[in-house]
Amino acid sequence: MPALVNYRGDDDYHTGGSLCSKDSNRLLSFYGSPCKRQRISDSCFLFLEEEKKPSIDVLPDEILYEIFRRLSGGQARSAAACVSSRWLTVLSNVRNSEMVHGPSNDVEMVQENDGFLTRCLEGKKATDCRLQSVAVGTSARGGLGKLSVRGSNKVTKLGFTAIAHGCPSLKVLSLWNVPSVRDESLIEISKECHLLEKLDLSHCNSISSKGISAIAQNCPNLSSLTIESCKNIGNESLQAIARCCPNLQSITIKDCPNIGDQGVATLLSSLSSVLKKVKLQSLNITDFSLAVIGHYGKSITNLSLIGLQTASQKGFWAMGSANGLQSLTSFTVVSCYGITDLSLEAIGKGCGFLKHMLVKKCCFVSDKGLTSFIEAAESLECLQLEECNRISQQGIYGALKSNLKSLSIVKCMGIKDFSQETPDLTQCGSLRSLTIRDCIGFGNTTLAIIGLFCPQLQNLELSGLSGITDSGLFPILANCQTGLVKVNLSNCLNLTNKVVVDLARIHGETLKVLNLEGCRRITDESLASVSDYCLLLNDLDVSKCCITDNGLRCLSEGVQIGLQILSVSGCSKISNKSVPFLKKLGQTLVGLNIQQCNLISSSLVDSLVENLWRCDILY
Repeated sequence: MPALVNYRGDDDYHTGGSLCSKDSNRLLSFYGSPCKRQRISDSCFLFLEEEKKPSIDVLPDEILYEIFRRLSGGQARSAAACVSSRWLTVLSNVRNSEMVHGPSNDVEMVQENDGFLTRCLEGKKATDCRLQSVAVGTSARGGLGKLSVRGSNKVTKLGFTAIAHGCPSLKVLSLWNVPSVRDESLIEISKECHLLEKLDLSHCNSISSKGISAIAQNCPNLSSLTIESCKNIGNESLQAIARCCPNLQSITIKDCPNIGDQGVATLLSSLSSVLKKVKLQSLNITDFSLAVIGHYGKSITNLSLIGLQTASQKGFWAMGSANGLQSLTSFTVVSCYGITDLSLEAIGKGCGFLKHMLVKKCCFVSDKGLTSFIEAAESLECLQLEECNRISQQGIYGALKSNLKSLSIVKCMGIKDFSQETPDLTQCGSLRSLTIRDCIGFGNTTLAIIGLFCPQLQNLELSGLSGITDSGLFPILANCQTGLVKVNLSNCLNLTNKVVVDLARIHGETLKVLNLEGCRRITDESLASVSDYCLLLNDLDVSKCCITDNGLRCLSEGVQIGLQILSVSGCSKISNKSVPFLKKLGQTLVGLNIQQCNLISSSLVDSLVENLWRCDILY
């Protein structure tokens, strides 16, 4: 065997006489019957000699396997894998544990991403051949730790067998939209990759409960499982996970029609002591599953229930009234008809440590239920309401009576700015962040009242509110005692320079982020005030405002010492004259957006890109 592997082609294998004398009749018949004796050319000798040279390709796979597993070092194995697809296939079938490790000349490689290697294959790049190459190339460095395969129908069991053999240390596997991957692939992974901790399956319709069960039985360290839009995975898979994966801490199940109460209830009741994060979306589960969550969810800290159309008020009420969710700190509920005033109040009473609450598209929640919930949830710090159209300004006032630190109200169309007397409120000294976005009925009256009772605001977002003006915003600027740090007034069409001048004058010493995008009545006067007062400003967006070259000149001469991000996108009056000012500002900028500034010539844009090489420029 060593003689065969080391063969260089220098030996003479024709020592017994003339090569032509043995087969002269055959050669003559091949060339036809000549009229006179012909001399056989040298090329024919070479052809016959090559025909008789021994080749390593004639060896069976078993012998190649034994040779390849004795190759020392990853560089030698990678080089051998480049010879042919056959050699690559044989090499990829060599398990990492079967390698005969000898002295190696490989340069030590620095591992990636928290101590292990990561690869992501997408689309046409995701093939069995590429998976085999990855397995062979990384096996000498401990194999992959993370593998993601997305959007391909060209990966099969063959590729994942190679990954299993070459990467037994695999900890994270993510498969998205890979219809050619079947249960056999997961079975191969489960046989070798016993350290697997996270499995993410999305739109894998060829995988069934059989594949998940194999992972459960052979990968006891599994701590995170995501199953999304996999129509052939059913309750049996969750039951297997419940039996065999005692370390599971996070489970996400979305849009799986064959998963119901039986699987969810078994999983939650069996892993009640360790399961911390649960997300259930668009499943055919009923009130029974919600009652199980409420009773057995002792360790759950993060719970998301989205699009559960078959769960009623009774189920959500039972979940809150069971008093089992004592560790819950974050709760998200979206598009669930069972969330009503009654069930929301029960959740507030039953979740004593709840800090973050998001309620979205729950059409049966009104001001009464919101107020009752806030009064019951004494630990609540952050409340987000989105598209809850029965919430009015009375609900907002009720929220301000609590100890909230952050309040966000988005697209709540029930808010109407009626003139009324000042409500009976005490100052909400805890509120630090207020967001009101795209609420078309929100106006000056409600804003002024909020400003009177929220003196500790630091972050203010009033976005898409065409009903507010300078006079409505001034009370909140005047009464804020700690100083605003982040202000977003984007797409508030009726705000003018006056409010920006007041903002800069009152809060210039603390303001760091200012967004005025789409405020069409904002002009150079606002930039002049910003440049005079806002020393700490590092992020400014005046896109689609009436800014000219003069405004940028003022800004470049201003007091701000660390402006890092500037956006003037869509400011059609900015021209080539602004380029020197932008270069001056560029001494500190790391991001600049000059898209749709059509009066700046392409040559000067190129000059900006060349001079501001440390700045990421969008143009």
